[in-house]
This record gives sequence, C-alpha cells and structure tokens, in this order.
Amino acid sequence: MKSARQPQAHEKYDRLIEAAAGAGPIATAIAHPCDEVSLKGALEAARLKLVEPILVGPAARIREVAAQCGVDIGAATLVDAAHSHEAAAKAVELVRNGEAEALMKGSLHTDEVMSAVVARETGIRTSRRISHCFVMDVPDHPDPLIITDAAVNIAPTLEDKVDIVQNAVDLAHALRFPEVRVAVLSAMETVNPKVQSSMDAAMLSKMADRGQITGAFVDGPLALDNAIDEEAAATKKIISPVAGKANVLVVPDLEAGNMLAKSLTFLAGADSAGVVLGARVPIILTSRADSLIARLASCAVAALLAKARRDAAAKRS
Repeated sequence: MKSARQPQAHEKYDRLIEAAAGAGPIATAIAHPCDEVSLKGALEAARLKLVEPILVGPAARIREVAAQCGVDIGAATLVDAAHSHEAAAKAVELVRNGEAEALMKGSLHTDEVMSAVVARETGIRTSRRISHCFVMDVPDHPDPLIITDAAVNIAPTLEDKVDIVQNAVDLAHALRFPEVRVAVLSAMETVNPKVQSSMDAAMLSKMADRGQITGAFVDGPLALDNAIDEEAAATKKIISPVAGKANVLVVPDLEAGNMLAKSLTFLAGADSAGVVLGARVPIILTSRADSLIARLASCAVAALLAKARRDAAAKRS
C-alpha cells in the first residue's frame, strides 16, 4: 500500500547527513582530489562536520585546483604524492596506520583505489568479501533503498552472496533502519532449478533462518515488483515480513544491479550514495556524475558506519 505522505526531494539523505553530523566527523583519506568536483565535495563534507579531510595527492596540483575554484584548503591535512597510484597507496597506508577511519576516491580511476585496497601485503582486506552498496533516495518511495552489489562483484557465487547480504545488513543497522528486510531478487518469486538466481535466493533465505546470516529478515526469490510493492505481493499471495516492504535489494549479479540502480537514477530521478564494505574501513566511491547531495550522503553513510564500528569495538572491550 502506498504511503499517504510522500517524502520531499532529498529528505531521506538530509536525515542521513543530519544523523552523521551529530555523530562527529571522521578522519578520511581522500585519494587524489585533483579536480574541482572531488575537492569541493570533500571540503563541503568537512564544512558539514561529516569528515576531517586528509588530501592525498600532488600537493602543488591540489593547491592549484583549490585556487582555481576559490576554496580554502588551509584547515585540511595535505599529504604529498607524486601521482594517482602513489596517492591511492598512501591513502590506504593512512588507514593501515590508524590515521584514517574512511577512504574516499578522488579524481582517479576506481580500479586504482581498489587495487591498493586489495593488495596482498599492503592492502586493507578482511576475511569478509568486499562488496558495494548503493543507498538510493528514490522520489515517491517512503524509505531509502540499499541495492547490492552493483559495482564490485561481477558474477558472485552463493558463498560470495552470503557476505554481500551480511555487509548490506550491517550497513542498514549502521544507518539506523528500524527493521532490516532483505529481498533476494530473481526474475520470479518461485524456485526454478533452471534459474540459478532463484536457487541462490532460496538458499540464502534458509541460511538466514538457520542463523548463517544475522540481523535481518531475508526472503527470496522475489521479483522486484513483489519485493517493494505490497499490492503486487498481495496479488501473488506472498505472505512474508519482506515481500512488498523490502529496504535491501540483493541482485543476482553486477549487470542486473547496475541496470537497476541506473534505471532508478535516470528514469525515476533517484540519487545514489555509494560505499564499499568488507574492508577495514568504509570506502566512499563517487562518480563524476554524482550530485553534491549524493556525494555528501556517501560521506554521511561512511561516517555512520565508522561510528557503528567504534561503538561495537567499545562494547567488546
């Protein structure tokens, strides 16, 4: 059933940013912020108290870009690096040394950042599979939607998907979702041995029942319509705490996720904040096409994740 009150533009992201600012800024290593978009985005996030920026890249070039776009980088820490590859490596090193709680991509290729992240000897991998989540602010939809994985894992196995789901669940808790409802998507809502995504979805759902995935209701296979629309779920007579009310969508593969996220962005006017999970710290991956509000929301997501990790560590100690 549709909500009687529809959210205003960016309302969901505004709430995220407000919550993150209240948690306090996190030291963030920004790899190669050598164009106006990435530098201004980082400095605006700092102004809103989402991040404490550590600008890693060719110092002269960063100062030149700052002068050209009329921004002051005097309050930011500047770490000199000869080129983008070295900037990525030094940004990751700051994380390894405990000097940064998050990593953010500047004006370099995603592959450069991720290569430094996953480097065997010097990277910041954990035992968890690395995966990407979009946090989508979709007009006329009452809640934020997490979509995973649409950017890192091309054709994930069932084992990969366990970590992909758990990463997304942990993110939803960090973002303070009151209840986490995960729909594992396929082209249908019935299990079909000829459609691998439906088989994976059924197994993931049962694994959640048995405690192999924790912290959420998980159901699948579900088609997109009966995952997010209660009327569609009722028409198909699907009785589930997830069907029609999902706030996390797990896609079969990168192609499906990429098309879904971009369809929402370019056809429905959605904004998409992006973050990579499964490493030692959240990794903020932004695109040149991202709006400023989406960039700030990505920083807010990382800040809330960092706070959740600090709180969990404090409970353990």
